[in-house]
Amino acid sequence: MAKATQIEGDYDYVIVGAGSAGCVVANRLSERGDARVLLLEAGGQDNWIWFHIPVGYLFAIGNPRSDWMFETVAEPGLNGRKLNYPRGKVIGGSSAINAMISMRGQAGDYDSWRDLGLPGWGWDDVLPVFRRIEDHFLGESAVHGTGGEWRVEAPRVSWPVLDAVRDAAAEMGVAPIEDFNTGDNEGSAYFHVNQKGGVRWSAARGFLKPVRSRGNLRVETGCLIDRLAIEGGQVAGVEFLKDGQRHLVRARKETVLCAGAIGSIEILQRSGVGPGEVLKAAGVDVTQEKPGVGANLQDHLQQRAIYRISGARTLNETYHNLFQRGLMGLDYALRRRGPLTMAPSQLGIFTRSDTAQTRANIEFHVQPLSLDKFGDPLHRFPAITVSACNLRPSSRGEVRISSADPATKPVIRPNYLSTEEDRQVAADAIRVTRRLMTQPALARYTPAEILPGPEVDNSDAALARAAGDIGTTIFHPVGTARMGRADDPMAVVDKDLKFIGVGGLRVIDASVMPLITSGNTNTPTIMIADKVSREMVQAGR
Repeated sequence: MAKATQIEGDYDYVIVGAGSAGCVVANRLSERGDARVLLLEAGGQDNWIWFHIPVGYLFAIGNPRSDWMFETVAEPGLNGRKLNYPRGKVIGGSSAINAMISMRGQAGDYDSWRDLGLPGWGWDDVLPVFRRIEDHFLGESAVHGTGGEWRVEAPRVSWPVLDAVRDAAAEMGVAPIEDFNTGDNEGSAYFHVNQKGGVRWSAARGFLKPVRSRGNLRVETGCLIDRLAIEGGQVAGVEFLKDGQRHLVRARKETVLCAGAIGSIEILQRSGVGPGEVLKAAGVDVTQEKPGVGANLQDHLQQRAIYRISGARTLNETYHNLFQRGLMGLDYALRRRGPLTMAPSQLGIFTRSDTAQTRANIEFHVQPLSLDKFGDPLHRFPAITVSACNLRPSSRGEVRISSADPATKPVIRPNYLSTEEDRQVAADAIRVTRRLMTQPALARYTPAEILPGPEVDNSDAALARAAGDIGTTIFHPVGTARMGRADDPMAVVDKDLKFIGVGGLRVIDASVMPLITSGNTNTPTIMIADKVSREMVQAGR
């Protein structure tokens, strides 16, 4: 291994990853003028137009400029299919390429964390943090805040066919609500989005860019992190590659991993921290045996049901009409409105897959468009996609390295639909979808099922297999360095996100969630980062 050149200067904190969490942590830790902070990002600057026009996710996902281009292994639960597994590779991380949906989850999610022996993480503890980070279009209230860095707005485009789907949900007993983020998200509503005036509002735009001029904050891009420098059971700093050269940077106080549920695990395992058998197989010497590093992977799997319709406009035919496409561009240029402001999903429905559920356990993402798979062209016929995902899956997967080379992609094994419970929820979710689409409010559109298809009967076995055929990730990996009590052998960090067993190190990103939240995971990740980094600053005073 080439000798590392020590980067000039001394830093109190070295933050690895300028994604959703890292941007927040860099902002908070650099508030103290006497703390020198270095933020390292493997990707580049967000100086590409498609990072800012909301519909740009269509071009950013699957592009090596902006996406790590990961994929899963062939999944038995998906009938042997592999899935692309996008992760943001740019300042702002996945918040620069994601769905922009502002979603906290349910109060019960955080109370479950607290009940695992993690004081300070219940709903009553985290609600003030959610309010503090927000600048919400609904204004100040008991559940929302204004003046924070995380901008939340209403969508800027509407589709009559989605209004009809919402009416159909009401007809089958799912009431319309105005806000998914009060602690109970059961109901139907249009998703609130992280945008400002029709432009994507990433973590970089909200938290990092306003403070980049601070004299005590340095941001370096294009830094591929190789490993942590561990000396005597303490993390002393980070080794990384930039422009073909190996560098070492030291942290006087703490190193903070914010590289996400995939990236943070890669770095830990390359540093010799993780399951011994995995490290040895990859040719890495074991520094700290830690079986929980890379375990407990959780993700939301959706079943993409597609229905052909008639008598309504969808994005399919609008996109394929050159004149209409020109009007879309003009509408965005002049008013910052129209389909170019669209999040991937517009209408949400949270409900229960069966009557035994104590709270909403499935989430629908409803879209006025359809395609065979993400990255493929839109269909030429009018259609909508009605995807249902299991909010609290019991399947658990893993992330592991296969080589000590940081350029080698990790092995990602989500183990989707590996439990009988998850297969049952998936089958029930398709039944709920079919019931939704046969409500009177949609009759005038004559919806015809394309996926999973009318040939799939309503038996548990047929629907579970169909779920494997049409299931796809909605890009919410969490839990791979989960927090827990010190006596929990699979816990990786404690309630303060300090690494258990290695000093001078914290992990602050989605990997620390012990249980996945009931909805989109970006805003909870930002909440976690704000909560813990503020506590770090307060403790240092």
